[in-house]
Amino acid sequence: MDPKASDFVVIGGGIGGLAAALQAARKTGGTVTILERAPEFGEVGAGLQLAPNASRVLDELGLLKAVAETAFFPERLVLRDALDGSEITALRTDERFAQRYGYRYMVAHRMDLHRALLDACAACEQITMVSGATVERIEQDADGVRVHGADGRQWTGSAAIGADGISSRVRQQLLRDGEPEGTGYVAYRGTVRVDDLQVSSAMESLTEMVIWIGPSMHLVQYPVRNGRLCNQVAVFQSSQYRKGSEQWGTPAELCATFEKATPAVRDSVALIDTARRWEMFDRPPSGGWVDGRIALLGDAAHPMFQYLAQGACQALEDGQVLGECVSAGLPVHEAFKQYEARRCERASTVQTRARMFGEVLHADGSLAAMRNYLLRRRDQSDYEPVDWLYLHDPERRQATKDSRVDDDHE
Repeated sequence: MDPKASDFVVIGGGIGGLAAALQAARKTGGTVTILERAPEFGEVGAGLQLAPNASRVLDELGLLKAVAETAFFPERLVLRDALDGSEITALRTDERFAQRYGYRYMVAHRMDLHRALLDACAACEQITMVSGATVERIEQDADGVRVHGADGRQWTGSAAIGADGISSRVRQQLLRDGEPEGTGYVAYRGTVRVDDLQVSSAMESLTEMVIWIGPSMHLVQYPVRNGRLCNQVAVFQSSQYRKGSEQWGTPAELCATFEKATPAVRDSVALIDTARRWEMFDRPPSGGWVDGRIALLGDAAHPMFQYLAQGACQALEDGQVLGECVSAGLPVHEAFKQYEARRCERASTVQTRARMFGEVLHADGSLAAMRNYLLRRRDQSDYEPVDWLYLHDPERRQATKDSRVDDDHE
């Protein structure tokens, strides 16, 4: 092994990569090199949702306070009908929610979370960050890994972690399953001033996160940056989608799709920046995240639709579990296998249920009418349907079950 080698080489400087690097460095005391292909470490996008399962990890890392300083804590998560504007159902995320799950539901600007992780990595003496580093392939042997850059540079280490996103090159080296499949759905996203939304009467409450749902489309709205900005994400299925073509999901089609929505939704969509679109891709759940000294993490391992708002949350969970496994004293290849065993079923379940929830949100006709009828009957403080997701902490889940049993016997 090269005497200058790191214990871990992390490919990808996004949320998942930074979290994994921080967990590995802190829990093992070892050295980590993070390779980011962009000229600078940064994050593209606007808002993101951080459920209690993510806050639990951030709290352990000591970063929750930094992220919460500019975050927003909605009192309810609300589903509204995009066609007539009526409320369908809601989930209360107030103090009772926090008592059950240990944390409030939090929404934040994506760059604020990334900055908190980036600052923590920069402050960690064991972590080296390298930008402008495009990775082409990884070689491994009994002693370690050698990561080859497109410009001829090489980095060596004891193990490599591929956190390089949905189009991961590391994944292709391990699984060779090709590019992710296009779905015909596209998203436009960005932040607007809350004042602009209020002027247009498009945002009725600054205390809630709202999802307006309709046939093959939805709009998500929630405040970020202490309520000064509102994050908006407009998603729709393009009728003009053709694989390999760029002439679909255009701003004109965005406006045409949401033209049938209630005026509040139309006014909101009209404010979204249409300079960039995000095509939505899909991969079915799969194993094979680990090959010897190489492991996948985050979207590279389990890309998922955003309908449960769990992409970043699951990447943070990955980093936490990976850190625990590599610090347990096992040989790295065994630690990686343990990591996959602990995470694969959980992440695959979230992937599958996110896809199912998307179908529920985008229902039309009689299916939409049945959905609305059933959801309007539920109690806003009925948390049992989301326990599986937010009570991932085993001790807290068991305590909640025990408490429920006691309540039933009173």
